[in-house]
Amino acid sequence: MLSDIEIAQAATLSPITDIARRLGLSASDLHLHGQHMAKLTQSTVNQLRTQPVRAKLILMTAINPTPAGEGKTTTTVGLTDALNLAGYKALACLREPSLGPVFGMKGGATGGGYAQVVPMENINLHFTGDFHAISAANNLLAALVDNHIYHGNALQFDHVSWRRCMDMNDRALRRITINQPYAYDTGFDITVASEVMAIFCLATDLADLTRRLGRMQVGQSTKGEPIFASDLQAESAMTALLKDAFQPNLVQTLQGSPALLHGGPFANIAHGCNSLVATQTALRLADYVVTEAGFGADLGAEKFMDIKCRQSGLRPDMAVVVATIRALKYHGGVEVADLNTENLQALSVGMANLKKHVDNMRQHFGLPVLVALNHFTHDTEAEVALLQSAVESWESSLHVCRHWAQGGKGALDLAHAVANLAQQTANPTLLYQDDLSLTDKLHAIARSLYGAKDVTFSAQAEQQLEAMAEASRGLPVCVAKTQYSLSSDAKLRNVPVGHTLHVRELRLSRGAGFVVAVCGDIMTMPGLPKQPASQRITVDPSGRIIGLS
Repeated sequence: MLSDIEIAQAATLSPITDIARRLGLSASDLHLHGQHMAKLTQSTVNQLRTQPVRAKLILMTAINPTPAGEGKTTTTVGLTDALNLAGYKALACLREPSLGPVFGMKGGATGGGYAQVVPMENINLHFTGDFHAISAANNLLAALVDNHIYHGNALQFDHVSWRRCMDMNDRALRRITINQPYAYDTGFDITVASEVMAIFCLATDLADLTRRLGRMQVGQSTKGEPIFASDLQAESAMTALLKDAFQPNLVQTLQGSPALLHGGPFANIAHGCNSLVATQTALRLADYVVTEAGFGADLGAEKFMDIKCRQSGLRPDMAVVVATIRALKYHGGVEVADLNTENLQALSVGMANLKKHVDNMRQHFGLPVLVALNHFTHDTEAEVALLQSAVESWESSLHVCRHWAQGGKGALDLAHAVANLAQQTANPTLLYQDDLSLTDKLHAIARSLYGAKDVTFSAQAEQQLEAMAEASRGLPVCVAKTQYSLSSDAKLRNVPVGHTLHVRELRLSRGAGFVVAVCGDIMTMPGLPKQPASQRITVDPSGRIIGLS
């Protein structure tokens, strides 16, 4: 079997102008980045905003990820291809990959097999430069803060809270000391965890982007008052750096389906959704928009609903929860080396993780739900039948998908089921009310979605809770925790009971409009594994990239 990059490199791609034409767009609506990538012009985006929404919005989410892999992005692409193959007009909305996982453990984020967005190498590496622009804007603000202090500190900074960022896993930069002219401790976050990234993905237009950037808090004065980016007159220059990046990116799947890739906050340490401007644009260009929310439904889908939908008024028409038999057996206690062996008992136990996510999406967010089984060759008929029976007993339906090997035709059954269910009236709801306290919101998430018995706070978090009580009023919570468990402990598989969500730190993101609750041992600057993916990547004499996954 060819590798993902070999499949992508062997494909014959359509000119991006042809892909745009299928959406009713012309060459004048595009800023071309070569033959196969383009940005929609700002004037086109602005014009589309005046048109009514026409599409059904399909939210793609998943069970808690495992080392076995689930294939949520692959299924998003496969479903989009299948919908188009079945005669519907569909468009995928995805996040852009970060260089951190590309060179780290996870690898790229363009799908897999015959369900990929392409050109794969460009998208996984520099793409159109959006993340570099976001890093530059973030670090311009950091430089302006230090420059202000150097030239006399007229704003009377007593504490600097703004951190630098870079789009790379580099644990050595988690904590650094600035020494000009006064020493203070700070550090780097990965770009996808930065508040600038969150703002970029939640802003409705350039004016809103500028307003949000201006209200970011960068420190505190000697009088205990917040100091904002606008106090340094930083927001307009930051917007200038982000202006071109703010235009959504148009690419295609291997089968020629259009896809908008824009923004890329991680779901375990940020809010995990592609940009609002891309989603709103897509809803006016197609009949079905398939969008993914990062990692499991406890993270990405919750934040899609409680942050992105809360702020924008968006509401999905339904959800698809992706699972694999291999991953469910892992949640049932089987180790990775034995996942290809039939094990009905472990599967039966591990299905509880899937049921929890299905129940959460239906009971707490009011969404109709389908289950997509991303099929692997070692899945046995008995295992599939057992899972099918269980899902039907939950009053849902399971759809076996083979898009990885077959492209869109391998997900036609799912496509027809999605098109049918999306026509039914849904009553989407949010998990908690705006006027609850920060503590009550955390309890609602932890108890309802994670099955936790309690939420505890470190001494630092207790102080922060008190200090930001007024400023955080009405804001949603963005929980930063491990993706591998419903709890904040990555070792607890399946559906742990009796656990406690421990909040280590709270960060007020005024511009993004939420509070980040850092839980367990999660880091906002990840590190590289012992054998990073970068070791497999090389370039041949013709300039062809090899080993990217």
